[in-house]
Amino acid sequence: MRLQCEVEVVSRLLPTCGLRGRGRGTRALLSLGRPPGRARGGGGGNSGGVYLMVQENIERFFTRFVEEGKATVRLREPAVDVCLSKANASNLKNFLSAVRLAHQGTDIGALPLSTLVPAKNSEVEKPKTKMIITSRRDYPLTKNFPYSLEHLQASYCKLARIDMRVLCLKKLRKLDLSHNHIKQLPATIGDLICLQELNLHDNHLESFSGALCNSTLQKSLQFLDLSQNKIKALPIQFCQLRELVNLKLDDNELIRLPFKIGQLGHLRFLSAARNKLPFLPSDFRKLCLENLDLFGNPFEQPNPLVPNIQLKIPLTLLECAARATINYRIPYGCHLLPSHLCEDLEVAKTCQCGSACLSSFIQITVTMNLHHVAHTVVLVDNMGGTEAPIICYFCSLDCYSQFLDRYLQSNG
Repeated sequence: MRLQCEVEVVSRLLPTCGLRGRGRGTRALLSLGRPPGRARGGGGGNSGGVYLMVQENIERFFTRFVEEGKATVRLREPAVDVCLSKANASNLKNFLSAVRLAHQGTDIGALPLSTLVPAKNSEVEKPKTKMIITSRRDYPLTKNFPYSLEHLQASYCKLARIDMRVLCLKKLRKLDLSHNHIKQLPATIGDLICLQELNLHDNHLESFSGALCNSTLQKSLQFLDLSQNKIKALPIQFCQLRELVNLKLDDNELIRLPFKIGQLGHLRFLSAARNKLPFLPSDFRKLCLENLDLFGNPFEQPNPLVPNIQLKIPLTLLECAARATINYRIPYGCHLLPSHLCEDLEVAKTCQCGSACLSSFIQITVTMNLHHVAHTVVLVDNMGGTEAPIICYFCSLDCYSQFLDRYLQSNG
């Protein structure tokens, strides 16, 4: 007899006889007779699931909720409960009747058994992979999310924090939590090892955790929408998310873009419109974008003739050592150097000559046409401009003088 339902085998003892304590994926094979070569009880696993004998082996039936399609058959050996749910009530009653007669030793030929008919594809419920919630009243408060979810959208739900149940969805590829009230991101988002798209548009975020940048998101995250939040700066570690293809930072309070943004080698779409950016980082030149939108930022007017001089002459021993470490590509790490020195080396500047400089440098801003880094550029302002100021660094007076000579000649 075939009964369409969910089956859960629950062990009442320690998980012996090859049975696990609880497992919704367990398939129970109930034998109404006694097949040759098997002892009563059995309980051994096979390729089809858990094999359980019924004859003279039933301890108790639990049928209080049979009208709801639920029942439990308690076996003596092994000590397990076979929990049935989501069954047709009439079919379940017939099934339990056959199991009761088999337990009492009724000849199998006299049991009310029907011919086995394979279930149709339309009758088999497929694992749910997508769930879209667009209102607070539809948000599940008492039921768990299906563990098979690959795409979850929970927008306009007035969420103040990310639901910890969401962080258990290990197959999740796309998470959309836009239009909520989320203020902080838990580091455990990094445990979603398959996450490719994260949409946090229109929340109350003030920061993006450096811990997230050091998580498995480094290898999986391709789309990130942080637009319409309250973020003022992104952490140094942000550029470790090197699989990013599409990054949206519009309508925040950003006063700078990530220092090493040029490390995002896969980045093709970048929008940071309507922020508070005065200029672009030097590393911006390394990007290779398809689309760029920096409209509505208060970019400063560049003036290469008014440098910010931070030179220390003679160079300190620390500066010399740092420059040599980077220029000669000497390996370093927290196991060799104090962590604060490693952090300083990670944000070292690069002179126009290609050499490194740490805290001794000359800084200026120059004009860059954004078409040098992007195929399509949204106008920077209402005047039709596609140029923006970008920072340049020089490791010495000589390097700055050579640049100045070229600049005056080209503008003379």
